Amino acid sequence: MPRRLGYLPAALLTTITLTACSAETVESDDLKPPATTNPPGAPGGTPDGSGLPLAEAIAKIPVAEEKRTGYERDSFKHWVDEDDDSCTTRAEVLLAEAITAPEQGTQCSLSGGSWLSYYDEAEVTDAKKLDIDHMVPLAEAWDSGARDWTPERREAYANDLGSDRSLVAVTAKTNRSKADRDPAQWMPPAESATCTYLVDWTATKLRWALTMDDTEKTALLNLAEPCADSVVEYKTAP
Repeated sequence: MPRRLGYLPAALLTTITLTACSAETVESDDLKPPATTNPPGAPGGTPDGSGLPLAEAIAKIPVAEEKRTGYERDSFKHWVDEDDDSCTTRAEVLLAEAITAPEQGTQCSLSGGSWLSYYDEAEVTDAKKLDIDHMVPLAEAWDSGARDWTPERREAYANDLGSDRSLVAVTAKTNRSKADRDPAQWMPPAESATCTYLVDWTATKLRWALTMDDTEKTALLNLAEPCADSVVEYKTAP
């Protein structure tokens, strides 16, 4: 399941030019595309079109009270091998996001390779030091509507390889610092990650028809002010 290579923050461009953007342990390699911009004069797009300006996309997320009651991490079956190729979702992400491809051994064991954790602009050369982050954490998804989903849909969410925005390989340090917090409570430490992260978060909430609370909305809109040219593209999850 190939995923689109992303774009490295300008500060990290050295011998390659890619595009960047995305807390849990996974094995797969793909850099996030950056927060894209509309060409001058371009109108805002639709979910399946050219994209929406970030502030407009944030405004499309419904506001509702969050409810954590009944949440258990096991409610989201994750890191499955959906296509029976011996590579779990974690490995698929690591393979897709690698800057330098790792060697793939038996049962999809990975060795070598290199990755960029765009949250903290860290280059990582050991897949075991990477976590796979659910852009919108499982607990936050539960709070925002997933509590009403079927187990099958929660599994689909937890293993979403259908969007570059949903899962991202990052350092374990930043993933665990983020935990289950939303942008009102946590943002990536690298300044270069801000707009890309907001685009990824917003796209994931729209893709899965999740809600946000008032505090989250206020934070998203305030944080998005320097990202006027950022565009959100998403497709509704099946």
